[in-house]
Amino acid sequence: MTIDYRLYLVTDETLPKDELLKKVELAIQGGVTIVQLREKSGNGKVFYEKAVKLRELTEKYQIPLIINDRVDIALAVGADGVHVGQSDLPAPAIRKIIPLSMIVGVSVGNPEEAREAELNGANYVGVGAVFPTTSKADAKVLPPGMLDKILETIQIPAVAIGGINLENVSMLGGKNIAGIAVVSGIMKANDPFEVAKAYRKLLK
Repeated sequence: MTIDYRLYLVTDETLPKDELLKKVELAIQGGVTIVQLREKSGNGKVFYEKAVKLRELTEKYQIPLIINDRVDIALAVGADGVHVGQSDLPAPAIRKIIPLSMIVGVSVGNPEEAREAELNGANYVGVGAVFPTTSKADAKVLPPGMLDKILETIQIPAVAIGGINLENVSMLGGKNIAGIAVVSGIMKANDPFEVAKAYRKLLK
């Protein structure tokens, strides 16, 4: 499966399931190319129920679904991949329990972490935070030039994440990134369809 990382939507766990699904569907119709379900504080049952519904939705539009952290939920719903942070289960351990068809993404913040992720078999890395963000309380903004250093270090696709909005996305133009990940820029928008469309236009 060839993954299009261009407009990578990360969900907002504060939204109730029905609103979440409605917003994600509108965003996909507007041009989102991949979706990650991220639930940091919800219970497993709620996470699973959202995952089941999102799997149905992403299959309808033939868009990959990535599950954050929870390998068990990713396997249970037949997701396309798992995304983990530096303090989660390491990529080699995940590889032992998931099918070959599933992809693994790893969050990185410096060249060493990026290199290690690639050596450990990650399919892509999430690099950030590229700008100050309100979506993730513990996100540290990358120092100037760090994104370029990370991109020079690896051969696998890199997705920029953290505080990306329609005003600053052009600052990432010309960089060798596979795509951008957006949370509140789309999930908190009144019209996710139009906003996703606007991101896609700027990404050209």
